[in-house]
Amino acid sequence: MNDITAIIMAFVVSLVVVLILGPVLIPTLYRMKFGQEVRDDGPRTHLKKRGTATMGGVMILLGATIAAFLFTDDIWKTLLLTGITLGAGLLGFLDDYLKVVLRRPLGLKARHKILGQLLLGILLAWGAVLLGRDTTIIIPFTGNEFVIGLFYYLFVVVVFISAANAVNLTDGLDGLACGLMAIAGGVYVLISWMMGNTAAAVFAGALTGGCLGFLRHNYHPAKIFMGDTGSLALGGALAALAVLTGTELVLLILGAVFVFEVLSVIIQVVSFQLTGKRVFKMSPLHHHFELCGWPEVKVVHLFWLIGFCFAILGLWSVKGMG
Repeated sequence: MNDITAIIMAFVVSLVVVLILGPVLIPTLYRMKFGQEVRDDGPRTHLKKRGTATMGGVMILLGATIAAFLFTDDIWKTLLLTGITLGAGLLGFLDDYLKVVLRRPLGLKARHKILGQLLLGILLAWGAVLLGRDTTIIIPFTGNEFVIGLFYYLFVVVVFISAANAVNLTDGLDGLACGLMAIAGGVYVLISWMMGNTAAAVFAGALTGGCLGFLRHNYHPAKIFMGDTGSLALGGALAALAVLTGTELVLLILGAVFVFEVLSVIIQVVSFQLTGKRVFKMSPLHHHFELCGWPEVKVVHLFWLIGFCFAILGLWSVKGMG
C-alpha cells in the first residue's frame, strides 16, 4: 500500500467508525444521564443545551486510534502520537467524569490538570528526541534555525499545554472546535506528507476523518458534545503533530483562531483586573459575537472561514521554511 492510499484509508476508516459509533453511544450517554452542564452566566441561548450528551470525544479517539494503527508505516511514531493524544484525553475524561457523573462543578483541580499536562509535555519532548527529532526550532517563512538544547523540553511543554487548553477554550459552540480541528488536521496531512513523515500524515488523516465524522453529530443543533475528553485530546494531538514535524511555530499560524480565543480570555482578565472594565461582552471570543446578536451558526461559519485562511497561510509558511 502506498503512502497516499494509507492516508486516505486512515481518513475513511476513522470517519466510518465515528459515524457508526454515534447512533450507539449517543442514546447510551443520554440513558446514563451524562449530560452537559451550562454556565448560568453565559449566553441565555445556551441554557437549552443543558443535558446534551457529552464525553463524545471518546468516539473521535477510538476512530483515530484504530485507523492510525491499521495503516501506519512506523509503529513507534504512531505510539507516541496516539499515546500523547490518549493521555490528554484521559485527563479530559477525568475532568468530565467528576463534573458530569459525580456532580463536582469544578471537575479536576487545576493543579492536577496542569501537572498531568506538564508530564505529557515532557513525555512528548523525550519521545520525539528518541525518535530522532533534534532540538532545532525553525522560524516560519524564513527557514532560519535555532538550536535550543535542553530548553527544547521546556519549549515543547509550553506548546503542549498551550495547544491543549486553546482547543479546550474554543470548544464552546456547536461544531466550532471540531470543524477547526478538521481544517488543521487536513493541513497537517499535507505538511507531514511533504516532509516524508508518513506515520504523522496517516495519524493526521485519521484525526481529520474522526473530526468530520463527529461533526455529523456535533453540528448545530448538537446531539452530543466532545467534552474535555475530546478538546484536550485534540489539542494534545495538534501539539504532537507539530513537534514530530518540527512545525511548532507554524502551529501559531494555522491554529490562529485557537490563539485568538486564548488571547481574548487573557485580555479580558487583565483588563478587568487593571481597570475594572471588560473589553469583550464575554470571553472566549466566540461568546462576544453571540452577545452582539450573531446567530451561533453564523459565528461558527465565520470562525471556520478565518481558520481555513490561516491554515492555508500556515501551509505556505512551511514551504518558505524549505
